[in-house]
Amino acid sequence: MQVTEEDGGKLNAFAREPRMVVMEKGERASLASPTLLIGGGVLVLLMVAVAAGISH
Repeated sequence: MQVTEEDGGKLNAFAREPRMVVMEKGERASLASPTLLIGGGVLVLLMVAVAAGISH
């Protein structure tokens, strides 16, 4: 962390930022993204089914 001191003696700590990655047009982020989307959709549907089952 980078720490600076203000005029009044207060200290400010700044976190280190991760490096930015510049992607070319049409480049995919990763192969895990579609899998995560499908898995998330299935999880939401399962949670709705469980909630519906509990309410009846």
